Amino acid sequence: MEQRRSRGDFLVIGIAWAVTAFLLAPMMVTFPMSLTPEPYMSMPHGQVSFSHYGTLITDPKWLSALRDSVVVGIGATILAVSIGAAGAIGLWQSKSAIARYLGVLPLLPLIIPAVVSALAFSRSAVWFGMVDTYAALIVAHAILGMPFVFLTVSAALENVDPRTVQASRSLGAGLFRSIWRIVVPNIRPGLLSGSIFAFFTSWDEIVVTMFISSRNVFTLPRKIWADLRENIDPAVAAISALMIAITLIVAIGYILFKPEGSRSGATQ
Repeated sequence: MEQRRSRGDFLVIGIAWAVTAFLLAPMMVTFPMSLTPEPYMSMPHGQVSFSHYGTLITDPKWLSALRDSVVVGIGATILAVSIGAAGAIGLWQSKSAIARYLGVLPLLPLIIPAVVSALAFSRSAVWFGMVDTYAALIVAHAILGMPFVFLTVSAALENVDPRTVQASRSLGAGLFRSIWRIVVPNIRPGLLSGSIFAFFTSWDEIVVTMFISSRNVFTLPRKIWADLRENIDPAVAAISALMIAITLIVAIGYILFKPEGSRSGATQ
């Protein structure tokens, strides 16, 4: 039985890796294409060039797009973590039966189609006079990333005993101090995971961005989209290769250096 079970596990692992390689293979094409010496998208033939990587750090348009994406991503992440974590903790503290139904509301941005959300955000930006501003884009991206924070924090709160908050309050600490000193340290893995999801949701967002911004805020996905439509600049392959590499490094790093809270939860 043990020999059969080990062979079965080996087969499942092999199939999983084969499927993963099959899904990742098309993305790997961007790496050789980013090394082409030609001014158009093509595979290198005999010669390789890193000039298109140099374009990313010398072209003002690429630098501006990168700056806008970083500013919007960080702002949206901070706002999404604040709102999502507060909502999850508030529902976790609530004892009413209606709280279970209210827990569905933060997940609506995941259910509503992106085009519908983009139209709603665009109309709201017009009403408030915030079209093509950082504030409008940060708020919109924060709303899209907030469900991920809500889900990860809610999952982390399942391992927190509510009686610890009650004990803290009985010793004289206020509600907010009890949450900050007792709850928040115990849900750090959930906050970290949610913030990563929220940041990459903002970083990769294109539909809502195209409806809200035009020229003043021109994020990296919009720059990539514009270049693919107009001239298929090989710099797109270069930035895509860098983003894939960074994503793989972050994913592998998270697996190898997983937070202690996640490890203990997995062990249990």
